[in-house]
Amino acid sequence: MERLQPLTCHVCNNSQPQGLIGLGANLQSQSGSPAETLHAALEALNDGNISVQAVSRFRVTQAFPPDSGPDYVNAAAVLTTRLSAQDVLSRLHEIEAQFGRRRAGRWESRILDLDLLALGDAVLPDRAEFMRWHDLAPQSQMSVAPDTLILPHPRLHERAFVLVPLHDIAPGWCHPVLGQTVAEMLAALPESVRRSVRFAERG
Repeated sequence: MERLQPLTCHVCNNSQPQGLIGLGANLQSQSGSPAETLHAALEALNDGNISVQAVSRFRVTQAFPPDSGPDYVNAAAVLTTRLSAQDVLSRLHEIEAQFGRRRAGRWESRILDLDLLALGDAVLPDRAEFMRWHDLAPQSQMSVAPDTLILPHPRLHERAFVLVPLHDIAPGWCHPVLGQTVAEMLAALPESVRRSVRFAERG
């Protein structure tokens, strides 16, 4: 898929809702290597109801927790769609299943992981619930997960493996709650954390 130019405007200013997604894989699929899986998943996602507008460079990041599996290949993409957030999420889960993803537990190695990071300026289910998950203590983050869609993704601002590729294509997207752009959220991370996200050899 041809790499498109980065967005320079805030996605919340568009009449057609734009979505941000994170992609990751660290296991082989029927499509091949993790990088090949991400390319194939992007093609599957570009189905008419969802249009892929921009794709980042592919990056490599260490699995979490450390030594829990092979390194991940990560990327980010900008989408346009008229689907609801829940319908976009359902489509992401359908594509994961098509590639063989089975949800067995958190922090597991994955054939394919597609995360809906944001949809326009939507805050779901509401600001109070977003803040509850945003403020969750690190120890609790390891053991609990929301049973409903939270947007923007409550950990978006602290994950270099999301922000580094997202910076390629949407540096000016502004978080509707935190009021910071992707560029600002990335700059707030320690340099050592930013540097841990490496360019992939291919992708």
